[in-house]
Amino acid sequence: MPKPAPQPDDSRAAEKAAGAHVAAPQKTARPAWIPIRSLSPRHRSLILGHLTSLPERDRYLRFGYSATDEQIGRYVDGLNFERDEVFGVFNRRLALIALAHLACPNADAPGLQAAEFGGSVAAHARGRGYGARLFEHAMLHARNRGLDTLFIHALSENTVMLRIARRAGATVERAGSESDAYLKLPHETLASQVEQWVGEGAAVIDYRLKQQARLVDTLLDGISEPKSRIGKASEPSIRD
Repeated sequence: MPKPAPQPDDSRAAEKAAGAHVAAPQKTARPAWIPIRSLSPRHRSLILGHLTSLPERDRYLRFGYSATDEQIGRYVDGLNFERDEVFGVFNRRLALIALAHLACPNADAPGLQAAEFGGSVAAHARGRGYGARLFEHAMLHARNRGLDTLFIHALSENTVMLRIARRAGATVERAGSESDAYLKLPHETLASQVEQWVGEGAAVIDYRLKQQARLVDTLLDGISEPKSRIGKASEPSIRD
């Protein structure tokens, strides 16, 4: 004899009859990968261009004072790429739209195991998470250098930077108009070293692809311009 068909559960039948829907658990979407490239002395002009393009308010928040072009120039000239690390985010036109400076202690300085973070994002590139991702990138590099603390010294009104530090787990100490954020870093591991190596390699590949795309765009522009001139010259003129 055939088995009797299974009867629907009463609660489920009631939900269907009432048009009820059970919401599926929401999954937190991972943020899109951002290629962050390590910069070198040959990028000084790009770094200078990015910082001097910042409006006065952003300069004030980044440096703690209204830095002039001359003062920014001295800062860029004084960057020590052998001791410190400088990172950047480039758009598809190879413009530097976000920048971070990880200032590390001297190797021969005893007892100092902290690195300082400073960053800036171009006004038109805000709201994309670049600041937070640069901070995470600096955390990874600092721990892989054996440093145990990452700190930010900022104006108390720089709420964006201090919020990024708090979300990463930092402790913020406020002293009037200035604040210090301290974040304890875990020890380096093989996984953290691999993560840094893979990220740096992918960022280099991304930059080279953008270079190739930029070169192709330039060549196409160079070809299309003479064609447009020839087309205009061959058009019959209209006379009254």
